[in-house]
Amino acid sequence: MKPVRHPDAPAPGELLGAHYEQCFGCGGEQPHGLHLEARAGEGVTITAEFTVRAAHQGAPGLAHGGVLASALDETLGSLNWLLRTIAVTGRLETDFVRPVPVDTVLYLEAEVTAVAGRKIYSTATGRIGAPDGPVAVRADALFVEVKVDHFTDNGRPQEIRAAMDDPDQVRRTRAFEVNP
Repeated sequence: MKPVRHPDAPAPGELLGAHYEQCFGCGGEQPHGLHLEARAGEGVTITAEFTVRAAHQGAPGLAHGGVLASALDETLGSLNWLLRTIAVTGRLETDFVRPVPVDTVLYLEAEVTAVAGRKIYSTATGRIGAPDGPVAVRADALFVEVKVDHFTDNGRPQEIRAAMDDPDQVRRTRAFEVNP
């Protein structure tokens, strides 16, 4: 089924912000995290970017492949803001096209290509240095819609309590309570 942007989704151009401040991908409280910033696009698309830092390297002076896969996963997961659904990665297939040097900005574009029941299919591309720069990484993903219980039942209790005591985190979680 063709994906449909939720009527209450963030407007095109709007910064999505962190879904959780301790998230390695988008959280501001992770000193070595990606600090990925995603913006809503038209339809069911987003753009995102992050700067590869020395803490993200694998080979000397180059981004670690796992960090690049994390950036793709975070970008693809951010698409769920536009569907107003909670979902987790079920599959992530990544193609590494060229090395990404440290201190490079990686520009990412992602879109939902189809929705079938609880399954959300999406694709992303990461480009070096500019939105039209050379392609460095690509990914196809399958996300699976879950209820918030997925996290409360499986997360460490101290983090769950801290998140539930954070009024901003509770607000972000409630924003997705459209399909109880």
